[in-house]
Amino acid sequence: MLTRRQVLGMGGAYALWARSIRAQAAPSLAPKPIVFAHRGASAWRPEHTLASYAKAMLDGADFIEPDLVMTKDGHLVVRHESNIAETTDVKDHPEFFARYRTCVIDGEKQTGWFTADFTLEELKTLRARERLAAIREHNTRYNDRFEIPTFEEVIDVVAAQSAASGKIFGLIPEIKHSTFFHSIGHDPEAVFLKTIANHAYTRQAPLEVQSFETGNLKKIRESVLEINPQARLMLLMGERQEIPPDLFAKGQKITFGDLMTPNGLREIKRYADVIGPSNTDIIPRDAHGAWLEPTSLISDAHKEGLLVHSYTARPENIFLPQHLRSKGKLVDRNPNGMLAEIRRYLDLGLDGFFTDDPALGRIVVDAG
Repeated sequence: MLTRRQVLGMGGAYALWARSIRAQAAPSLAPKPIVFAHRGASAWRPEHTLASYAKAMLDGADFIEPDLVMTKDGHLVVRHESNIAETTDVKDHPEFFARYRTCVIDGEKQTGWFTADFTLEELKTLRARERLAAIREHNTRYNDRFEIPTFEEVIDVVAAQSAASGKIFGLIPEIKHSTFFHSIGHDPEAVFLKTIANHAYTRQAPLEVQSFETGNLKKIRESVLEINPQARLMLLMGERQEIPPDLFAKGQKITFGDLMTPNGLREIKRYADVIGPSNTDIIPRDAHGAWLEPTSLISDAHKEGLLVHSYTARPENIFLPQHLRSKGKLVDRNPNGMLAEIRRYLDLGLDGFFTDDPALGRIVVDAG
């Protein structure tokens, strides 16, 4: 375990970052909001590829987000979900046709091909594809160019770019489908802890660990902090009526909406430092996509000592509140609309945000 003195001795830039984390304990003293690259610069490159992460770092992201799922042989690879039907070329591989199946993950029935049915070597024969092809047609020109990266490969790329640029980039990995993977004999948390302990970068650099589940955050909190004393843990929040997957598997009825109440937030503070709600939990929208009155979620979380990092700011009309959409098609890019959306959340006290377009996120944050 690194001591505080050792951590603060790792260089001026890192020491400045460590001081900024302590400042964020009091929201009124917080530094600039944090720009989280959502699956990389996924507005410009297929998500969760090394190209997407590289562009995100060049475009000014503060943190890079790898979503982590497990392979059949126990490796952590980077995909938004275990089902890879829409994000790879697996359907073009006849040798894998027989693995097409239906299973239940996080209480939802899914059909496709799943990372848990493939070894790492087999997954490395596949290539990534754009998930939102109808909206981001320009990204499809990068289809089939990039492998599915491992968590270790992403750490190495971020560490290399940090060394080359002199900027310390944070990592904000999400441990996906924990209850599901445990049900089939895997332990993603054990592999995750081993991985971050084995890399000097993740022992020292900004680290924020995400999950939609409560149990794994409680389980790993102490171990994560032993490996990286500056790390934070975030409870991601689904729809208000949904139950966290681990609680659902136990037959409990506590919803994310329950956890967004003052009492729920107080309980979260016992095992997490941050909540990760959707933007519509901050400002709801009506059936037409128009903004309604803001909720008190940010201020309620701050009262309990929790930071708020929301998802996801995207630059296309279809994702924006109705009154911020530009004339034209729903799939059209609308940078000004996204900038205005983020400014509204920041005015409410948001501490950081996930975005598919980190360059735009950087603009609004640096503008103050």
